[in-house]
Amino acid sequence: MTEYAIRITRLSYSYPDGTKALEDVDLDVRVGERVALVGPSGAGKSTLLLHLNGVLSGKGMIRVMGKPLGDTALREIRRHVGLVFQNPDDQLFCPTVFEDVAFGPLNLSISPQEIPHRVERALRDVGLDQSIRNRPSHHLSHGERKRVALASVLIMEPDILALDEPSSNLDPRNRRHLIELVASLPSTLVLATHDLGMVMALCPRTALMDRGKIWADGETRRILADARLMEEHGLEVP
Repeated sequence: MTEYAIRITRLSYSYPDGTKALEDVDLDVRVGERVALVGPSGAGKSTLLLHLNGVLSGKGMIRVMGKPLGDTALREIRRHVGLVFQNPDDQLFCPTVFEDVAFGPLNLSISPQEIPHRVERALRDVGLDQSIRNRPSHHLSHGERKRVALASVLIMEPDILALDEPSSNLDPRNRRHLIELVASLPSTLVLATHDLGMVMALCPRTALMDRGKIWADGETRRILADARLMEEHGLEVP
């Protein structure tokens, strides 16, 4: 088995309008490691996550579980990487919560008899009541929609979990539940967030991004305690 869950080498990406979002980014994440991406808005964190399962494709090399990310391996790689978008409305599109959460397993030819049990467990894991399963996702609160989006990824049991601002719009109780849930999962974790308390609770390692580059990468407490580094990149010591 490969030692690295993710290997990113000299990744660069510009949006169609010419905005440079990533510039020569190098990042290795070992299997089972938990890494946070922190930085100001517009640093490139979300753009980087969107490359992990081929939503975006830039210049450079990305390997996921030892396989180069490309057209031939993309379907298999997407089984390994569970990506939860910052905006749940980009992820939820089915008529009901049940169908949103069940969408992935249905497309993997999992037994129809098994899917309701998986959906029930996934909703329970993210702290949602089973009574919402037949409601349209777009009728839920933003925080509830974020948890449905997370459930739709957790149900796939991915090897790598890529979370983009997962705690935004969650109340304190559900934020705490989310941290406890993610802490209990065996998946490799890449967490992009402004929630530095969540970073300290979940990720021993942090990479600080700004203007499309990684400026620091190392032990979380050391990086987040560096007042000069944090101030230079628009952040505050937690």
